[in-house]
Amino acid sequence: MTGRPGRTGTTSRGGGQAGAGDLLELVRSGRAVTRGALQEATGLSRATVGQRLDRLFRAGWLREGAGGPVGSPLGGRPAVTLEFDDSHAVVLVADLDTRHARAAVLTLTGELLAEDSGTLVVEHGPEAVLGELGRRFADLLAKAGRPAAAVCGIGLAVPGPVDSETGRVVQPPIMPGWDGYDIRGRLSRAFTEHTGTPAVPVLVDNDANLMAYGEQRTGHPDCSALVLVKVSTGIGAGVVVDGSIYRGVDGGAGDIGHVRVGADALCRCGSYGCLAAVASGGAVAGRLAESGVPAASGSDVRDLLAAGHPQAAALAREAGRRVGDVLATVVTLLNPGVLVIAGDLAGTPFLTGVRELLYQRALPRSTASLDVVTSRLGERAALIGAGALVVEHLYAPARVEERLAAMGV
Repeated sequence: MTGRPGRTGTTSRGGGQAGAGDLLELVRSGRAVTRGALQEATGLSRATVGQRLDRLFRAGWLREGAGGPVGSPLGGRPAVTLEFDDSHAVVLVADLDTRHARAAVLTLTGELLAEDSGTLVVEHGPEAVLGELGRRFADLLAKAGRPAAAVCGIGLAVPGPVDSETGRVVQPPIMPGWDGYDIRGRLSRAFTEHTGTPAVPVLVDNDANLMAYGEQRTGHPDCSALVLVKVSTGIGAGVVVDGSIYRGVDGGAGDIGHVRVGADALCRCGSYGCLAAVASGGAVAGRLAESGVPAASGSDVRDLLAAGHPQAAALAREAGRRVGDVLATVVTLLNPGVLVIAGDLAGTPFLTGVRELLYQRALPRSTASLDVVTSRLGERAALIGAGALVVEHLYAPARVEERLAAMGV
């Protein structure tokens, strides 16, 4: 909501007066956390604010906190603050990589309650992989001590472009057998099969998108344009502009791994000269294997870098220079305030290489206010981003009204 509220009440996004969903958003965002502040922000009467809040209290979504500071210099009773009650539900989240998956139970404010990490091969196909995720979710709920009935939604990050309207991946280069598959439906059924509870909403997005979203929400909330580059088995980027993920027309935005860089290496997408074919964790692992160093994936390269392997460090720096060359164009086009480097190669050698070419090739104006950093959330970035996406979807004002009506509140 923008503008100064009038006496008749600020209009909601639906065109009428502010509803319960609008009040909940004001409280969740911290913009208005007392009844008086809600009246001032919306222009609603005290009685109407009370009625709206009563619905949220009955749903278990709001609670009263400690008294706030006295609002009048003449003294008086402290105003009772209102808080979003994150204990009434939990969110299930998972991050699929090519040969590995991480899953977790999160509170509605992103606190980790239980986590699982282990092998799960995406090439085994969506039926088997999503079925296994359903089983892991059931185990995690038991570990967290929360009933399946407390789950309000599921968020899934996948290593491919996703049409956000359908939740289906679109021609994913490293996810054979997944193109156009109904991921939402299968994961929802798997959850029900392993918990015996009714289906819940499932949201699916690209892993780099959700990593960018998680990083922006937790570490850079005031940044109006953030770009995250994930360099693991493949290379992808996520872009968050004005607090929202930029996906392009069908989820293909940020797929910089398939920008042509003039090399003759064959990429997994079937083309020659893609950035991912020469600068991804998989490409570096291939170079190392050719020279006799045991490495088959980006995670193997990560382990070698952690151990200080000199050849791995040199190749990672070279890969960083190639990525930095492409990012010079990205930075010039988008003018972000923060560039986050994440994934298996996100260490000092790779970051050094990125900075070398980025600052050399990009216009000084494009990098003058740019912070180039590594991920704060690390391997949990996509999980946190997926959780935030689910919560902000389910507790958006219009959706709140729908859910309250369905609950009979």
